[in-house]
Amino acid sequence: MKAELKRVHSPDVDDLLGHQPAEPECFAFLLQAMIGPVGEDWEESFDIEVCTPKWIEKTYGLDEIVIGRHHFIVREYNYENIIRRINKYLMHCSGEDWNEVATRVSRLGRWEFEDYVE
Repeated sequence: MKAELKRVHSPDVDDLLGHQPAEPECFAFLLQAMIGPVGEDWEESFDIEVCTPKWIEKTYGLDEIVIGRHHFIVREYNYENIIRRINKYLMHCSGEDWNEVATRVSRLGRWEFEDYVE
């Protein structure tokens, strides 16, 4: 089984394709990558914080140690590059079942079922 990007969404940005950050060198927003198995008609959410190095510096300061899991650190906002990078990452996400695949994808973004226990 392999993973496929179905669509992206952001609760912070209305128009991802045409978005122009107010501060092009200092911004952050939540990007929800909707990903599911290739050829299947369902998806699950993986949350990625898209941000710039200046935003990290401004938010955390120079003395903080920042763990970058679930972050895309970009120099500028470029929708096509972000989508291309997600797709490139997903090329390496395969497994015997969806749980195995999603566990690999969850290194990219926080899986909506990450740490879920019945």
